[in-house]
Amino acid sequence: MLFNSIQFLFFFVIVTTLYFALPYNKRWLLLLLSSCYFYMAFVPIYILILGFTIIIDYFAGIYIENAEGKRRKLLLIVSLVANIGVLAVFKYYNFINENFSVLLQGFALDNPIPHLSILLPIGLSFHTFQAMSYTIEVYRGHQKAERHLGIYSLYVMFYPQLVAGPIERPQNLLHQFREKYDFDYERVVQGLKMMLWGLFKKLVIADRLAIYVNTVYNNTEQHSGISFVVATVFFAIQIYCDFSGYSDIAIGAARVMGFKLMTNFNRPYFSINISEFWKRWHISLSTWFKDYLYITLGGNRVSVSRWYFNLFIVFVISGLWHGANWTYIIWGALNGFYLVFAIISKNYRDKFNHFVGLSKLPKLNHFIQVFVTFTLACFAWIFFRANNVHDAFSIIQKLVEMKGTLFIDNSTMIYGAIGIFILFFVEFKKEFYKGKFSFFENENWFVRNLSYTTIIILIVLMGVFDGGQFIYFQF
Repeated sequence: MLFNSIQFLFFFVIVTTLYFALPYNKRWLLLLLSSCYFYMAFVPIYILILGFTIIIDYFAGIYIENAEGKRRKLLLIVSLVANIGVLAVFKYYNFINENFSVLLQGFALDNPIPHLSILLPIGLSFHTFQAMSYTIEVYRGHQKAERHLGIYSLYVMFYPQLVAGPIERPQNLLHQFREKYDFDYERVVQGLKMMLWGLFKKLVIADRLAIYVNTVYNNTEQHSGISFVVATVFFAIQIYCDFSGYSDIAIGAARVMGFKLMTNFNRPYFSINISEFWKRWHISLSTWFKDYLYITLGGNRVSVSRWYFNLFIVFVISGLWHGANWTYIIWGALNGFYLVFAIISKNYRDKFNHFVGLSKLPKLNHFIQVFVTFTLACFAWIFFRANNVHDAFSIIQKLVEMKGTLFIDNSTMIYGAIGIFILFFVEFKKEFYKGKFSFFENENWFVRNLSYTTIIILIVLMGVFDGGQFIYFQF
């Protein structure tokens, strides 16, 4: 079930109405059954996979809490292996097998291991990581083991963030399922506004730009360097609006019922360096890797060379998390390289800025840093979006040559430009003029409601209603 569908609209209204009508101690059951229905609307049989990992982690949490020493660690390993094993089979088995076949071909040998015709369960990486955070936090002593199987199941399956996050921590979410949230008009309106803004980003911007991006990126031989410049910039904005739009709808839907989910995006394209970019982009995943992988590897409390390795390998694994394809691994490695290179070159860049006088022009220097960071992010997005590594390097070659003419799609260019302007106008104001004139939050009733109405009209007139799936559902 997609957030941008009529089916979800009816689902959301019915579930939310019943939620406030039921006694608060029965609401968890409604949300659990609703979440099961929500997930089964995609591929019903895959609910069994969720059920398997839920049972494993539920009992693992209880046993870990009661265990000591090596047995405690062994139980954690069993839980992690079960979760990672599911990922390995459904997401990485064929990728590993295909690369093993290529390796054997170099020795003129055939691969006896069969290819599996299996469909990747939607959002598998998200709810797997959320489940893993629970057992890790119980192991570390930061979270009490949940004894209520239904409440724990709801923690993994809570429908607003089940498919594509935010990836929550048990300390933030589990206790909320036991709290009573009365109907609060202001909170409900706040949640609905977030959902409306998320739909605008998805339907008006992301899905509109996707038309141009797909046309160019899926036909690399037919388009020129100039077209790929536009398509790459469009994709950078598309994926941001697609994923942050989903997060806005998820956080807003939860907020209507009273639940607080963590912020997942914080205007990342205003970052002045790659490090800041990753503190603003997909925050729930970035912090997950920081808390559970980077720090476990030693973080920056090691030798300098090991620190660089820790940063780089975390980004490589992050790339692999996104998909079983070399394009994602290269994308992750490239971002890791950006980060390490920025650390190594910081003193030289500071000296250069001082030499050319940029240090005395803070606003210009800030703009240049934002532009460079955005450009680096766009270059890395080429590998993320390209269908394969060959296409990615072919696109880069065309970008270097910059030959040919610009492919033009009038409706996409016009509607896309309007949507992008509104997006950056709103985000620019939030970034640099906080607390000043607002539209959605304006104290004037007329201005506030005119803003809502305008967004709704733009969605109806300019939105793409073809049931386009969210990009991150495939992860």
